[in-house]
Order: sequence, then structure tokens, then C-alpha cells
Amino acid sequence: MEPADADLPEPAAAYPPPALGIKSWAEDDRPREKLMAKGLAALSNAEYLAILLGSGTVSLSAVDVGKLILQGVNDDLNELARLSIKQLCRFPGVGPAKAISIVAALELGRRRKEQGATKRTTITCSKDIHDLVRPHLMDLPHEEFWVISLNRANMVMRQTGISRGGVAGTVADPKLIFKEALENLASSIILVHNHPSGNRQPSAADIALTKKLKEAGSLLDLPVLDHLIYTDNGYYSFADEGML
Repeated sequence: MEPADADLPEPAAAYPPPALGIKSWAEDDRPREKLMAKGLAALSNAEYLAILLGSGTVSLSAVDVGKLILQGVNDDLNELARLSIKQLCRFPGVGPAKAISIVAALELGRRRKEQGATKRTTITCSKDIHDLVRPHLMDLPHEEFWVISLNRANMVMRQTGISRGGVAGTVADPKLIFKEALENLASSIILVHNHPSGNRQPSAADIALTKKLKEAGSLLDLPVLDHLIYTDNGYYSFADEGML
């Protein structure tokens, strides 16, 4: 007696073929490697979601899961940001841990947007520099060296502590200073260090270092606009004193 049709297994073609893991893809097609090789603009939204997800399911790659999530919100990232962890978990291959990664990434993006709306500090004179670094250097018993990275409009992009030393000095490595500026795509930089002694006048070492960094900046098309020596009772500006 022949088995009933209901007892027959479905043809193999009816089952979705197992998805090939991302590791088996060509290197240029893997989201992480693609990002490293081609830059931020090369990836689709689904590929960015795949990076956050880390893995897919037996039959779906992480990119496929990312595409399903985007389809569920009509490719609207604002709608995606409104989904709760519970709602994200309804998509195949998304558990609480992956949902939390997506929610956290979107929240960081939201906070970045809010901060970006805040007006950046524009440096127009040495007093602006002093007011900017005062919270970092006020009342310090030791020397610190900072670099301020500026864009073409002289707006502060980033202020970074390069080194921390003792009462009498600190090491300012030109390689670290310009590495910081180049990584931030700065158009110009301002140098700052403090004198805990309260003496505003530059030492011979300060003058030599400033000259060296100015020359290096000229070669890199990254001008040094000023070098400020901060003290709790005033400051010395190389630019104001015609020392640059």
C-alpha cells in the first residue's frame, strides 16, 4: 500500500537553504571588513544592523535579519528608533541581547545629534583659549600639556590632554600632538600647558618646543595658531607676544 500524500516528506526545495555564514562570504562583502576597507559610506543600513547583531539564524544571515528589521519599519530609521526591546525581539534571530545592542546604538546616535546642536566654541582670541582650558588646568599641582584641534572656522573640534608631568615640567611628544590633530582632521591647532609655579613667562625649553612644533605644523599644512601658558593668576600667549 502506497503511503498517503500527507505522510510523504516535503520536497527538499520547500525548505529554505541554510544561510552561508558571513565568514564564508568574500572578504569585501563582509560588513566589518567592508567598513575597514571602503569606509563608512560603503555600508547599507542593513549591513550596519548586521554588525550590531553579530549573527543571524540557521537560514538567515545577519544582513538578512537586518533587512527584515528595516522592512518592518519601512526602511525608516526614526521608526526603528521608536521600537522597544520587546518589539525588536519579535524579529527572527533577535533576542534581548541583540535588541539591547540596537537600542543602545540608536540612543547614542540620538545623543550625538543633541550634542551636535549645541554651538561649538569659536576661538577668536587668547582669552577664549584661557576660558576653554581653565576648568581642566585650574589649581593643578603638576604640569599638563594639551592640544586643541580646530576646524577651518576656528571652532573647537576637540581638546585633548597629551601628557602629565611633575611640578617642574612635562613631556610634549610632537608625534603624539600631530597624531591627535591628524586623526581629528583638524585644520589648525593650539598648544596649551600650565605652570603650577604661577610664573607666566616661557622657559627656554618652552620657546624651543614652540618653534619646533610650528615648523612641523607648517610642513603638515597644520598651523599652530598659539601656545598658551596657563597659570591660576593669568596667562602668556605666544601669539599675543609675537613669538609665533
